[in-house]
Amino acid sequence: MTMRKTLLTFRPLLLAFMAFGGACTGASAEHPFKVSPIAKFSVPWAMTFLPDGRLLVTEKAGKLLLVTQGGEKTAVAGVPAVDYGGQGGLGDVVLHPDFADNDLIYLSYVEAGSNNTRGAVVVRGQLSLANEPTFSDSETIWRQYPKVSGRGHYGYRLTFSDDGYLFVSSGERQQFDPAQDMQANLGKILRLNDDGSVPNDNPFVDEGGVTAEIWSLGHRNPLGLAFDSAGRLWNNEMGPAGGDELNLVKRGNNYGYPIVSNGDHYGGGDIPDHDTRPEFAAPATWWTPVISPSSLIFYDGDQFPEWAGNGLIGGLSSQALIRVALDGVAAQEVARYDMGERIRAVQQGPDGAVWLLEDGRGGRLLKLTPADANQ
Repeated sequence: MTMRKTLLTFRPLLLAFMAFGGACTGASAEHPFKVSPIAKFSVPWAMTFLPDGRLLVTEKAGKLLLVTQGGEKTAVAGVPAVDYGGQGGLGDVVLHPDFADNDLIYLSYVEAGSNNTRGAVVVRGQLSLANEPTFSDSETIWRQYPKVSGRGHYGYRLTFSDDGYLFVSSGERQQFDPAQDMQANLGKILRLNDDGSVPNDNPFVDEGGVTAEIWSLGHRNPLGLAFDSAGRLWNNEMGPAGGDELNLVKRGNNYGYPIVSNGDHYGGGDIPDHDTRPEFAAPATWWTPVISPSSLIFYDGDQFPEWAGNGLIGGLSSQALIRVALDGVAAQEVARYDMGERIRAVQQGPDGAVWLLEDGRGGRLLKLTPADANQ
């Protein structure tokens, strides 16, 4: 372990004095919000809002739930069976940009393969809300390749760009090297058309196969994926022992894992820092000690005007909501709100309230509103 990493690991107060865009500690801030518990779930993973204000919430074991803002829950029928275990199961849920016209939603989940292997898939299908909520006409539009053993680092966050492309985060499945292997789509961020086909202007489209899907590479466990108000794509991902990252994701960039990282191997082995290999894109900001980032949005609501344009990150081991300010392509943590539980997901509601999902059995759906609001 390098002296710099040793200092960052065992003397976290040093981090408060580091330059903008370096490692962040984020001392806990006083809550500018009140917290209203809405409902409880069994190991929830993701949520999204429907146009009518209701939510869709996924549970890792395989349930998709339609939830009112008052907390009433109804199971959605027709969800594909998932391979549940470890970090995997039913993952993300997002709406097609034209959902109001076509009723299409997208789910990510883990499916089993041969010889005790597994991998993430993305399906799309019709969501019917008449009578019994139902997911139907499901078609698989993307798969992690290759399937490997183990149950970690699936990634499988989904987001759409304003111009209608689907972006998928794909973890390196705790296999290290696939993040740099152009014949695998592990450890990558992928860009697809809404039907899963490959856009003809992807950076590696001429190479064909899964390589054509790749938008960026060199990622570890990318669990947050979101566009800011300027249309720039960002991801947050878990580092190894240290070095959690927030990255500005650019076309064709290589973010270096596992060749470089601002963390180290869990066993104590050193990984060269980003600044030793300038050919790899460095994170906009990073964390040691880690925050274990689970999710990412950029806030643009009215209820918290001082948060406008800020990134909001759910923290697992940090048990926090972390607020990050952008300055062009630079980023810096500006506040950390202690939530007392692992935060699995964060979303903005239609009225500008912020909604959180706690991790684990009994994980609660929480609504955050301004502390001085008369609600």
